[in-house]
Amino acid sequence: MLTKRIIACMDVRDGQVVKGVQFQQLRHAGDPAELAQRYNVEGIDEVVVLDITATLESRQALARTISAVAHRIFLPLTVGGGIRTEDDAAAAVDAGADKVSINTAALSRPDLITTLARRYGSQAVIVAIDAKRRGNGFAVYVRSGTSDAARDAVEWAREAESRGAGEILLTSMDRDGTRSGFDCEMTAAVANAVNIPVIASGGAGDLAHFYDVFTHGRADAALAASIFHYDDTSVNELKTYLNGRHIPVRM
Repeated sequence: MLTKRIIACMDVRDGQVVKGVQFQQLRHAGDPAELAQRYNVEGIDEVVVLDITATLESRQALARTISAVAHRIFLPLTVGGGIRTEDDAAAAVDAGADKVSINTAALSRPDLITTLARRYGSQAVIVAIDAKRRGNGFAVYVRSGTSDAARDAVEWAREAESRGAGEILLTSMDRDGTRSGFDCEMTAAVANAVNIPVIASGGAGDLAHFYDVFTHGRADAALAASIFHYDDTSVNELKTYLNGRHIPVRM
């Protein structure tokens, strides 16, 4: 079994890390560079920085924030939010990103996935999918969760892979910030449909939730925010727990 990755996500608004519940009720969580440095020391595997208002405000992700985070860590950095064009992606990479995450732009311009994969390699292109349960399926939303994309998450993940995406970052909008556990059913549905890594996001609240999403959800990586930001769970504690339950992680 391949090593499972633990990823810390920092939602950034106005240069500060924030966290909400189901994409609402945002509260302050700290300075992105300082948090990133702490995660680097604690042994997180990767860091994701999402500029959560860049798309809504029709601007690029904040280069100053990306650069500040990149200078504090020695591990892979993914940047998302406001990446609508090849030039936007290049600006993020120039600022220090190792990977770029695209969401709204990928749906409106699917050829952008292929363009970026050809330029940077598929391993550097993550397609983010924000989804809610709807009937027996999972509906995709865009523009920071404010607009229904009229697409099914499983079907869209397959297409994203076919266009060159190297990973899927799958967020359950129903579980986001609730600490009630990842949506393992949705994660498994997407993981079973593609041959690229799936990062589970939304709902992490305790150690057992990570075990569940790696086993029942078949996730390749699990992303969390608030439980790390507010010191509810340390990275080392989580990895020790998973290792003791025979989930391979980098110690």
